[in-house]
Amino acid sequence: MQHTRELASLTPVLRWKKGERIAARNETWFEKNCLSDDCAADLRLHGKLLLSGHYIRTHLALGGVKNVSLNITISNAGDDAYDTNIYLNFSREVHYINFLQMEEKGISCALVQLDFLKCSVGFPFMRAHLEMNILFFCLLSANPEHENKLHDNTLELSIPLVHEVDTAVTGVVTPSSFVYGNSIDPSHFVQLENLECNFQPLNFTFQVINNGPSKLPGSTVEIRIPNRLAGNGADMFHILDTQVAEGRGNCTWYRNPTPCTIPQEKESIFHTIFAFFTKSGRKVLDCDRPGRSCLTATCRLGSQAKEEATSIDVQMLLNTEMLKRDSSSVIQFVTRGHIQIDGRAMEVPSGLPEDISLVFEALHSQEPRGYVVGWIIAISLLVGILIFLLLAVLLWKMGFFRRHYREIIEAEKNRKDSDESWDWLQKSQ
Repeated sequence: MQHTRELASLTPVLRWKKGERIAARNETWFEKNCLSDDCAADLRLHGKLLLSGHYIRTHLALGGVKNVSLNITISNAGDDAYDTNIYLNFSREVHYINFLQMEEKGISCALVQLDFLKCSVGFPFMRAHLEMNILFFCLLSANPEHENKLHDNTLELSIPLVHEVDTAVTGVVTPSSFVYGNSIDPSHFVQLENLECNFQPLNFTFQVINNGPSKLPGSTVEIRIPNRLAGNGADMFHILDTQVAEGRGNCTWYRNPTPCTIPQEKESIFHTIFAFFTKSGRKVLDCDRPGRSCLTATCRLGSQAKEEATSIDVQMLLNTEMLKRDSSSVIQFVTRGHIQIDGRAMEVPSGLPEDISLVFEALHSQEPRGYVVGWIIAISLLVGILIFLLLAVLLWKMGFFRRHYREIIEAEKNRKDSDESWDWLQKSQ
């Protein structure tokens, strides 16, 4: 048992007047309503063990009985006892079940440990000359087991707990197609400060969706964009910025140190003209094809609840000067996105696909440059003259220009004169 004492006290109060040195003293007396001079409590405990209504005097046979009852009587013969508690320790073979108080006197009990019970009596205090009866019910184990036989009494079964998710990615690119070429108004494109190149702006929006059934602890989205027309060419794309909705992730990518690269004119004018007349067909640039150089942006996302979606926005520029040197009339770019989930999660078998491909096209205007038009006209005239001269030579070789026109004319004149003389003779006769 445990209790605290109530002590009567006398506390003087001093009041000072501001600006004066005289103090007034006030005394307050507290009444100490105690039976004894020191207000001490006098707690007493009585108890007995019960088995089927009989007192247990000497021993209890293991395996013979199951239930044991403990009847405790606590009384206070002194003054009020504050914070009174009863502590019960049990042996290893006895297990506490419940308690019963004969009258509602504010008693509460709780197990601190399996063999240690704490009961609060009459909180906040147990009044003087008060007696309480408490009946505790316990269970006696049938027979104890030896210490060296306890190692096989415990069994632990476990099953791994994982986050099972079904992730998917969707996306859109704006614009889905655009026209480039020398005849296109430069106002349709974007120019960076101190750079001569015309850039086509492109906006990618990806959305990562977790269809559950569990929470997704985290994921990584890899975005790959074909970055070169040829394996040894210059980079065409320049990423301006990436944003993850609500700041729930961040992206890293390779920053192009020379976004404005203008290919040098190393080909002859005849090759340029030939390329114009043969500019047809479609070229497909896809990162999944071997040997293709790609620009990669990696976005690490935070946790996602079931049926929750997270958006990723990517803003980039495409150098159109690189496209003008290509011989294709249509260049198709295939951008791919892939989700990789956190190691603490597992994808649902046969769930939604974790990949997406976005396609946009660059269409050539099919209009040649000004000097190409001039060269086409000049070459056409030259070819026409050459064809005329060739025909003339062929006709000369066939003798068209070597016939005797004078003899033919004189013979024709003589034939006409002879015809006229014959007509006169016939008339004279």
